[in-house]
Formats: sequence, C-alpha cells, structure tokens
Amino acid sequence: MQVNPGIFKAYDIRGIYPTDLNEAAAYAIGRAFVTFLKADTVLVGRDMRTSGPQIFDAVTRGIMDQGADVVNIGMVSTDQYYFACAQTKLPGMMVTASHNPKQYNGFKMVRQMPYLLSGDQGIQDLRRIVETDDFAPAGRHGSMRELDLSEQFIEAVLGLIDVEALKSRPIKVVADTGNGMVGPILKRVYARLPVELTGLYLDPDGTLPNHGLDPLQPENRAELEQRVLSEGADAGFAFDGDGDRFFTIDDRGQFVAGDYMTALLGRYLLEKKPGSKIVYDVRASWAVPDLISAAGGTPLIERVGHAFIKRRMASEQVLFGGEVSGHYYFQDFNYADSGLIPSLLIMEMLAKSGKKMSELLTPLEGKYFISGEINSTVADGKAKMAELAERYADGAIERLDGVSVSYDTWHFNVRGSNTEPLLRLNLESVASQAEMEQRRDEVLAIIRG
Repeated sequence: MQVNPGIFKAYDIRGIYPTDLNEAAAYAIGRAFVTFLKADTVLVGRDMRTSGPQIFDAVTRGIMDQGADVVNIGMVSTDQYYFACAQTKLPGMMVTASHNPKQYNGFKMVRQMPYLLSGDQGIQDLRRIVETDDFAPAGRHGSMRELDLSEQFIEAVLGLIDVEALKSRPIKVVADTGNGMVGPILKRVYARLPVELTGLYLDPDGTLPNHGLDPLQPENRAELEQRVLSEGADAGFAFDGDGDRFFTIDDRGQFVAGDYMTALLGRYLLEKKPGSKIVYDVRASWAVPDLISAAGGTPLIERVGHAFIKRRMASEQVLFGGEVSGHYYFQDFNYADSGLIPSLLIMEMLAKSGKKMSELLTPLEGKYFISGEINSTVADGKAKMAELAERYADGAIERLDGVSVSYDTWHFNVRGSNTEPLLRLNLESVASQAEMEQRRDEVLAIIRG
C-alpha cells in the first residue's frame, strides 16, 4: 500500500494522524510486524492521545488477522510497557508519539527486551513489507487478552531504592506530568513513599489543555520552575508525554542539564556498585567521564539514541546510562529507560547526602561551561560537518556520531537530526564561560554561514 515513507524513523514510527498515519497504515504495520518477527503473540499498549483508540484498534486487528494473539496492557507509560515486554518476554508495540505535539501518533517497537526495532534493524523492513504487501500467509486468526502488570511494576521500581532512607529527611517535590501517561502510576508509586508531593497535570488528557509534552521546551516547564520556588520544594520533576524521559528542576527553580544529571546519578550509583561501567552520549559534558572516573567507574561513550545505548549496555553489562536528552537507562530495569526511576533515585540521593540539589550542582557549574543543544536549519548537513572537520583539523576528531572535535580546554559535537534538516551543536569549555561563548559563536558562524 501507499504510505508516507517519512513516518519510518531511526528509532520508531511517527506521523501526523490521520494524514501520515491512519487506520489503514496502522493495520498494515501490525501485519508487517508479525510477518517480520514471525511472532505468535504481541504485547500492545497505548498512551493518552485522542487518536490512540483508533490506532490501537487498527494495529491489533492487523496483528490478529496476521495470525498472532494480542496481550493488551491498556493505557500505560512507556517504561511500564518496557517492563511488561521484559516480564512476558514478548515482542511489543507501544502506540505513542512520545513528546510530539498532540496531532501525532506512532509506534515504539520491541523485538525482545532490551532490543528495539530501529531504522537499521527492522523499521525499514516493516516499511518494505507494507509497501509491497509482502505479508506472510496467516494460518489462523489471533485473539486478545488483557494483562495488568502495574502492581508488579510499582514493586520493581520501589525495589531499586532504599525507601527507609527517605524517612531520614522530609523530601518535598513538585511533579509535572503534563497530562501525559506518567501521572496515574506516579501517584501510586509516590503514595508508598514518605515524601510530600505536589502534582501538576497528573491526569492523562490527549487534548493537552495545559502545555506541551516536551520538557526541553522552556515554555513547557516554566510553571513547574515557578512552583518549585513558591512551594519551597527540594526539586521539581518533569516527565515527557510517554514517560521515558525525565528532567529535574533544582531548589533554585533552575533547569538541570541532562549531562549534569547523568554525572550526579552515575557517581551516586557507583557507591552502590563500585567499579561499574557507565555509558553516556557524544553530546555530554566532560563532567560525566570526569566524575565517573573519579568515583572508580568506567565511562563509555556511545552514539545518541536508545537503540544504540541499550545494545551497548546489554553487551557490556553496563550499570547505568544517561543521555543529554533526559533518557536514563538502568541495568536493573532490563537496560531500559524510565522517567520514574531517576526521580526516585534523586530523592534517595538528596535524603542520604543531606545536601540540596543546588549544592550538588555548584561544583559542576563552576568548572564545566556548557552551551546546551543549539539547533540550526542547514540545507546540506554533511557538507557543513566536512567543513567543520577541515576548519578544526588540528583538534582531536572523532566520528562516532556526527563530528566531535576536542582541544585541551574545549570540545564540541555536531550531528544531524534523524527527523529534520537540522544540525545540533553541543559545546563546552572547562576554561571559562567566556571561552565557551566565544567558541560557540565561532562554530555557529560556520554552521550558519
């Protein structure tokens, strides 16, 4: 069938409903998923988007018409979905478009936890099967049953922290789930903890009446930042739409960069399992490898993207992984990413250290001067990256993901977006804020020139 090839992305399938992704496409993708994996049972969940029921019905009809049974886990967060796939050892399809605007929908697809379908491993195969109607013959018609693993999920995530430690210091947090999928499960988890919770927009609502689903956009976390200050909270927690990404606001009401948080959580987790490996992505601050090494761990650098990080963690038994974009991965959670787990670990870390979040961050802010991710629209990204490599040929150049260039006191990574004609720059100086700004502007002038 004719389907927009642009919906088949590097890590998932995503498009606007009903123009790019409609019931007919979802039905065909369900059939293709069963054909490609030769699956006899598929686990399926969905988020709160208004097109969720239609897409869920279509994809599960495709799965069953193709001869496989469906295990319906209902409306869940993506970390609940990963947990369910791991517990049942089944392949899965999660109907979600993550943090995209409300008119989008899509699929995050698990082959077998922790391995997901990605562009080079399965997603383009699905596209080919759909476009050529190359479905395997179905010998039977599948059936559907429901499964609720939420109680087991709650016990599993609470088992990753020392709940008793939270009693030593009253922790006060504000959590904003943005009418996404995290609210219901967060309420149940936090109800078992001695913490004081102020919840913002905890009820799932696909019309998104309050703000967007991506906490990296400053307007989507502005209210949370204000509430942390007005409530005198120890921290603010922001979750993206489907709950696989997580962000922190410190006690000053300031956004905490994902690489700083990776460094702090990595160092903290090494106290529990000394000598472990910690993986981080090419965009990250030198704070990550520095703190991990100083704590006796082994820092491993990896390409951006959950398919690559999970694969690396599973192959090398890595304890923890963090990405600048707010994905945090845990060996004890099937190498999957979760938004809830880092929120619990941060509360435990604050309780045990007796320090404020700002006190933990101050040493990093005084040494590592980071630009944050800066996007530029560029017609020919590859040509620009080649130009940068030539201009900075006297630096140490790495091509693990895009172009990374390092000097003694500063470094940067430039990589293309997987979905848009953008180049993304992350740059850091360990000399001064002034050097960071000067080098940032210099590199941006080449990118935008």
